[in-house]
Amino acid sequence: MRLVICPGVHEPKLTDCFLAGLSGLWGLAADRQNQQIVDRVKIFPAHKYPPFSALDIFHFLCSEELGGESLVFVSFSAGVAGAIGAAWMWQQLGGQVGAFFALDGWGVPLVGNFPIHRISHDRFTHWSSAILGGGGESFYADPAIEHLDLWRTPQTAKGWHVSQSAAGIETVAPTTAAKFLVHLLKQYGVQSVV
Repeated sequence: MRLVICPGVHEPKLTDCFLAGLSGLWGLAADRQNQQIVDRVKIFPAHKYPPFSALDIFHFLCSEELGGESLVFVSFSAGVAGAIGAAWMWQQLGGQVGAFFALDGWGVPLVGNFPIHRISHDRFTHWSSAILGGGGESFYADPAIEHLDLWRTPQTAKGWHVSQSAAGIETVAPTTAAKFLVHLLKQYGVQSVV
């Protein structure tokens, strides 16, 4: 399972902060010294290409020679729009998408024949985005946090893990955005984020 990170429009160092916030939950150093694990994570260079461009993200995936790999997408903000399109293209050409995570992909319709999860910086974004799809387990911060803080420091974003039973009963449990994300990434077979 290969992890693909699709940042938004922001400084690249925020993505490093995001990965560091998740890596602590794996008990791994965030210094990226273990090259074998680093090779398992691909970060779209959103500082060079528009993160909302599905075609640019798809070309990046093709240039990384990921054929035959099952991909798990973790996308943020404008990167959600580009990543969902790239995920569809990847599937159309025979690739596999193991799961898709949208962090603050407000206003982006999320549909696909793969698991989709939304992570939101506040309850309003969570509620209003759910109308556009992405009905798997989800998370929203409560109390609300700033949009960029969800990416910068997911480990400090306290809130609710929302899930629904087969009978349609919704349950919520307290957690952080980072714990929610790491828990599901591990379920999908992702070994690390660094």
